[in-house]
Amino acid sequence: MKKYLLNFSCAAALLLMSGCATMPSSLPDGVSFVEKASASKDTLVVPYEKLKLDNGLTVLLHHDASDPIVHVNVTYHVGSNREELGKSGFAHFFEHMMFQGSKNVGDEQHFKIVSEAGGTLNGTTNLDKTNYYETVPKNHLEKMLWLEADRMGFLLPAITQESFEVQRATVKNERGQNYDNKPYGLVREKNSQALYPYDHPYSWPTIGHTADLNRVDVNDLKAFFKRW
Repeated sequence: MKKYLLNFSCAAALLLMSGCATMPSSLPDGVSFVEKASASKDTLVVPYEKLKLDNGLTVLLHHDASDPIVHVNVTYHVGSNREELGKSGFAHFFEHMMFQGSKNVGDEQHFKIVSEAGGTLNGTTNLDKTNYYETVPKNHLEKMLWLEADRMGFLLPAITQESFEVQRATVKNERGQNYDNKPYGLVREKNSQALYPYDHPYSWPTIGHTADLNRVDVNDLKAFFKRW
């Protein structure tokens, strides 16, 4: 997935590059300053700094010293809007696969590492984006960045037919619980079908259609990852 945004909410002057109070003149090689928004008495503004890395990553950095924690949020500009007719649910399927291990992180180890650090984590999939986030004590920031980098760059070697089938069953069960077997669970799906053309990606649910989930194979999913 090639388009991404990394959002930091730092609860101490802590950033691997040079601290949260980043100045353009102090940035390391490969990092460019884009803009800065400062707090204002007259308007409600969340202060932040925007940086751009040479690898294409955009960083939004917000400093909050009220607690000794750090929040890492990686957003990919890839949601169900990138899917094709007959291949619905791929973006959400990948949200599940991103927690199943990567080249240097074993299956379910992402959860274990974050939990043992005293942190929390999750991910969401929407029409236009997928994001993954962790909130941990500030001394674990570097480890969280490494975890995100490993699955960003080295996810495919860890995807197996077995892990694929486990998550296919999980996603289908999730659809059953939240859509098919829930009162009024299909209302949003029916509304989207009425609002958008049949072949428009906004016309189908982010979780995908059951027929598409049954039809997809592991190579289809890998191709989606390589494309986006």
